[in-house]
Amino acid sequence: MNALSVLFFAAGLFCLIAGADVLVRGASRLAVLFGVSPLIIGLTVVAYGTGSPELAVALRAASTHQVDLAVGNVIGSNIFNVLFILGLSAIVRPLVVHDQLVRIDVPIMILASGMLFFLSLDGWISPLDGAMLVAAIIGYTYLLIQLGRRQRAVARQNTTPLARASDGRHPWLRHLALIAAGVLLLVIGSHWLVIGAVKIAHALGVSELVIGLTVVAAGTSLPEVATSVVAAFRGERDIAVGNVVGSNIYNIFAVLGTAAVVTPSGLHVAPAALRFDVPVMVVVAIACLPIFFATASVRRWEGALFFGYWVAYTAYVILAAAQHDKVDEYGHVMSFFVIPLTVVTLTVVLYREARSRKRRPG
Repeated sequence: MNALSVLFFAAGLFCLIAGADVLVRGASRLAVLFGVSPLIIGLTVVAYGTGSPELAVALRAASTHQVDLAVGNVIGSNIFNVLFILGLSAIVRPLVVHDQLVRIDVPIMILASGMLFFLSLDGWISPLDGAMLVAAIIGYTYLLIQLGRRQRAVARQNTTPLARASDGRHPWLRHLALIAAGVLLLVIGSHWLVIGAVKIAHALGVSELVIGLTVVAAGTSLPEVATSVVAAFRGERDIAVGNVVGSNIYNIFAVLGTAAVVTPSGLHVAPAALRFDVPVMVVVAIACLPIFFATASVRRWEGALFFGYWVAYTAYVILAAAQHDKVDEYGHVMSFFVIPLTVVTLTVVLYREARSRKRRPG
């Protein structure tokens, strides 16, 4: 281990934290200026900005015929976003869930995950499938713009002419500059952090397999990690949750869709991913709905549950890649005990909340 590795790691970590702070500041100020909710900004500007590393990786992988990497990166990132990022953010500070997420955005995230599953059943995501996914992200973005316009119209009605005049000329440019600077710092920081972490792991004798499945796989999601955790610390919880949900929708519709369109033969989906990882991604997306609906929040114990599942999933992936003799036994424990127990727990929580709502007056 040399000093340069540690320097890369430290500089990357600093850029990630600084970039996330700048991005959250710019996004929250932009939301106030335009009179839209921070959730809309989190679902669009923040989510699309922090999703840029996934898009870069997918396009590079497609251009070099490493299509498995493009698909695997999106699937892994979506699982990581919900289980790790949302879980960690809720542990830091319980998250309040906006009603729009339950009514619109999480169902769209589930729809996107389901579309990916069904489109890849034949083992390929064709250019035509990719065009459908790209059309879906255009439609979703248009929907969010319309929602933002309605919120802005309501905000303008409630704002006095004096307050409007005091905004100054083109303040939105400053906020967009903050957002752009934040995204740039996040991309640079994640790149440097991965370089430093890989070099340190090599020096400590960690295998290439473990490095690839942990450090590199999580590397493209580091901007989302930093942004959501910093947003939770700063009390911008709509941005923290919106960033995760928006990034997952963007990853499937925009990232995979664009990569499939520019790849003449389409994107290959490995049978192992179709048997295990894609269904896990769908289940993870579906699991958000009862948790969000039940209490309009993600409490600390629910965040810990998500985080624990990420640890369990990562352990399974490592055991499977290493062809460990206990991997089947581990998979059976997960499939026939842990997951059903969680489903029962969530069902009971949802049922109790539904009954308590019926008893409330009015």
